[in-house]
Amino acid sequence: MKSSMKAITKHHYGGPEVLGLEEVEKPRVKEKHLLVKVKANSVNPADWHTLRGEPYFARLSFGLFKPKDKILGADFAGIVEEVGQGVSQFKVGDRVFGEYLDGGSFAEYVCVPESVCGLMPKDSSEIEMAAVPIAGLTALQAIITHGKLESGENVLINGSSGGVGHFAVQIAKAYGAHVTGVCSSRNVDFVKSLGADQVIAYDQESIHEHNGNYDLVLDTHGNLNFADYKRMGKRGVLIGFTGMGQMMGVLLKKFLKNFPIALFTASANTDDLETLARLIHEGKVKPHIEKTYPFTQFPEAIAYIENMRTRGKVTVTWEI
Repeated sequence: MKSSMKAITKHHYGGPEVLGLEEVEKPRVKEKHLLVKVKANSVNPADWHTLRGEPYFARLSFGLFKPKDKILGADFAGIVEEVGQGVSQFKVGDRVFGEYLDGGSFAEYVCVPESVCGLMPKDSSEIEMAAVPIAGLTALQAIITHGKLESGENVLINGSSGGVGHFAVQIAKAYGAHVTGVCSSRNVDFVKSLGADQVIAYDQESIHEHNGNYDLVLDTHGNLNFADYKRMGKRGVLIGFTGMGQMMGVLLKKFLKNFPIALFTASANTDDLETLARLIHEGKVKPHIEKTYPFTQFPEAIAYIENMRTRGKVTVTWEI
């Protein structure tokens, strides 16, 4: 007899209102995979983009007319219930966190490759660590892998109060940077509490006219243009973007002017996840969770982050 589980599902594209809570078949563990009993998730902009099928060219991967995969979700934290053949890094009972961009994580169980998981610190909670994977990996890889930060450098982080941004401020400080954050005036004190040395309130000073000099300019919000990178920085990393036209304009000029701006999609790997776990265990990084919803309110959680005003992260718990 097949086992079942609860999952958050979608059968066509749309807003949070198209999500449903269904009983579906529990996944079976596969070779080099873990079956994880999910305790908590976090929601990300990637989730509502996938939910809405936007930008439209992404439907070539998601499904042209309707979603190919009905279970949404990437970030998770939970307990390993079963290990597949060939698994070498984890065992049953391990507390793990990770992200799986193929989806399926917004469910009571998820089957994921062991390579996208990391061990949780002993003193951390599932809700705390569920907030980390996509945003934390993106921040770490933007700062270290692609930004090539060196200790003592000056870093500007545009969008420093959001999911990625609040991790980026803390990670940059942990690696010895002098950090200037950019956020709204209502979030200035929050960004300072993360360790930022200086904070620019964009509603009081236009970032497009700011003349500071930085070794690295990191844009998590996606509204900097090429002239901003060129004026303020020696190199840049573009994470978010406000529109395809804006992104393409930056990248075109990057090639024409031969200016170093990196654009990337974060990839999950155990080493980077466990680097984040170590930084959290050492108290150098702390996920800020603005709201936690019960799993019955996944639509509300996604609607909340679509407003793009989240301070830190939004999580969802499967514990009743």
